Amino acid sequence: MNKRILIGFAIAFTLLLCISSCVKKYLPSDKDAIGNNARFLTTTYTPILGRNTLMTNNFDPGNSTQPLTFSIVNIKKSNGDPATELTDVFPVQIWKTAYTGLETSIAQIDSERTTEYHHLFEIREHSGEFLMWAPAKSSFVATQPDSGYVFDVEVSNSGGRQFFRNLRLKPLKEQPYVPSNLDPITGQATQAGVNPSYLTGIVGEHSDLPLGTSDVSVFFYKVGDGNTLTFKFLDTLYHPIDPHKFNTTNWQHLVHGFNMRMTDSSVTYDVAYPIPLVKGLKTNYTDPSGNYAYTRFNYSRIGFGGAVQPAELGFYFQLYEPGDWQIIFQFKKDNPKFEDE
Repeated sequence: MNKRILIGFAIAFTLLLCISSCVKKYLPSDKDAIGNNARFLTTTYTPILGRNTLMTNNFDPGNSTQPLTFSIVNIKKSNGDPATELTDVFPVQIWKTAYTGLETSIAQIDSERTTEYHHLFEIREHSGEFLMWAPAKSSFVATQPDSGYVFDVEVSNSGGRQFFRNLRLKPLKEQPYVPSNLDPITGQATQAGVNPSYLTGIVGEHSDLPLGTSDVSVFFYKVGDGNTLTFKFLDTLYHPIDPHKFNTTNWQHLVHGFNMRMTDSSVTYDVAYPIPLVKGLKTNYTDPSGNYAYTRFNYSRIGFGGAVQPAELGFYFQLYEPGDWQIIFQFKKDNPKFEDE
């Protein structure tokens, strides 16, 4: 009896294995796929030309199988004409060694960069992030108010591909410096200058009242095609203020520049562009975010009662276009008081 039961169990177990094998054979296998809920969160892109612009957080893969591969296809002008300026390749600068902010010469900085050839508008192969390279200029790339460009993106994985149609690229004109007084559509100045980021402890020479940011104009001027940065200060009559009067300024470490030259009317550095060189990397020359160069012009004077009165003019800025640039601070309402009481 027990032997018959054991034989029955053996037969049943064998049948179960056969059935299981047959079921597995005819069940559909797992397959990579593009999720039907995958989508671009942004469909119109408006980068500012003249700088490297990475456009992130723009694609939701939904339930797509990773990794995904992205490529731009069918890019053309909005009127249907070919967009050879975006399908040709151009020389661009990239870092081959990580920039640290501790470099001691322009030659060292240059040795950390190299030139590659890229399309001016690209998509990151596995993230879907778009990148507009700095050599793209409004002299040959269409900018607003023009309707710009239309393109498709092919997204694929081992299971297939899907096209996302009619995305738009509508670049804005260059803003070679920030803060900017230039309209991003017309490229024309909307006001004479900008203002410093802050003033503390600076009082008027005649009024003895505190001066604020609205009492100072800041002007950016490109005067050549070299690689220098010059700071100047002007009084209410546009006469030069001797930078030596900012007597506690750390001139040697004001910017990541070299070969400082100071006269009684200006301070000049040899620099590498853009400034800051790597956006988002905090160095001794940037704000805490690493997004802006941070300059502080300091001086101190003896106030009433013999107390030391510190004063500071601070300015956060960016410079994207290489050249011989001047940043000029002009005091409008009253001149800063440097003399002791």
